[in-house]
Amino acid sequence: MSAGTRPHRQSGRAALAGWFGTAIEFYDFTIYGLAASLLFPKIFFPATDPVVGTLISLSTFGVGYVARPLGGLLFGHLGDRMGRKSILVTTLMLMGIATTAIGLLPSYGTLGIAAPVLLVVLRIVQGVSLGGETSGAVLLTVEHAEKHRRGFFGGILNTGTAVGTILANAMFLLVAQMPEDVQLAWGWRIPFLASVLLVVSGLVIRLGLRESPEFADVKGAGSVHKLPLVDVLRKCGGTVVLVTLATIGAGITITISSVYVLTYGKVELGLSTSKMLYVLLPGLCAVVIGAPLYGRLADRIGPRKVFTATAASMVVLPFVWFPLLNTGSFWLMLLGFAVLFAGYSGNYAMFPVYFSQAFPVALRFSGMAIGFTLGTIFGNAFAPAISASLLSATGTWVSIAGYMAAAWAVTLVAGLFLREARSERPEVVREESGAPTA
Repeated sequence: MSAGTRPHRQSGRAALAGWFGTAIEFYDFTIYGLAASLLFPKIFFPATDPVVGTLISLSTFGVGYVARPLGGLLFGHLGDRMGRKSILVTTLMLMGIATTAIGLLPSYGTLGIAAPVLLVVLRIVQGVSLGGETSGAVLLTVEHAEKHRRGFFGGILNTGTAVGTILANAMFLLVAQMPEDVQLAWGWRIPFLASVLLVVSGLVIRLGLRESPEFADVKGAGSVHKLPLVDVLRKCGGTVVLVTLATIGAGITITISSVYVLTYGKVELGLSTSKMLYVLLPGLCAVVIGAPLYGRLADRIGPRKVFTATAASMVVLPFVWFPLLNTGSFWLMLLGFAVLFAGYSGNYAMFPVYFSQAFPVALRFSGMAIGFTLGTIFGNAFAPAISASLLSATGTWVSIAGYMAAAWAVTLVAGLFLREARSERPEVVREESGAPTA
């Protein structure tokens, strides 16, 4: 099937498959971040000073992001060689297995030092999985959609991130209602084990989906690259760097506002985890509502304008969010989250269409996977630990807001330099034998 004959039903199913998988992956990834911030210091790192234990635990959260480029390299290569669908089934299974295993892992008190070591190993598996998942879900969705609707479908896809984060926080809100000794004994396991049901549902949807029509065109034309990782760096190395830089503002913002903020609220504002979650979860709805609307706007005026305008707004918005957060008032805190996420959602909603169009089809999976996952190291990976260190060193939220604003300035400049790849048609790069590559 050619790219020009996509049935609407398959486009919708591809969007659902990408959305559902993204929601699951980010649910799994976020529950680890929440547990690392709130419970893991006592469960897996109890032998250290409480502050040091928290910093170590948050650093293991960052390990997952460091592992993401490994997944990006591996699955990006395979995705440009074998196709999008099979890779997405594999990454979803890997994430599900790792998350379930974390939920079954004995504590430090039972297993000793082996417990945190195994925890880090499983976190690495999560990171490798997500390194391939994110770009693959984007491409499966965008490449199934008509060009004039790619912004909208990309926006819908990226609401999966918010929905997964909301589900993860909602699950921990339920756990937070338990007595602390119950949370530490077995309550913390519930969100991890519940992932099994979500993963099975996601696999059913993905297994019934066709391959991306644009990749099918590439394969049919014998244009599959023998070494896509090498070719994308040789032909599109500058674009990979720009995508890396263009992701860090959104990465730092969502990680600070959905993971570190729970620690900030507890330590600086004296608010319980439950109260912080009660205001965070409705705030995240701004992403669910905003991303598709920004996507429709991008289909009208172009993703570049939306990306750069929202990035510019986010240079200022952290300095609005923190003062509202610091009031401790539910409604003012909610307003702060809504304002912050309104700007964030517009920028993040552009990732699928804006980044994918920057690479030729035959190198798209590799280019996006490498660029995006490297961006998460500089953005998401250590944002909680850096924020905690900045607050400890300066004693003021201004340093954290400045950190966020600086990241958005970098994102804005990178976004201004990104350009669409010259041709919508796949490059013809045949094997030496001239035969199509499977």
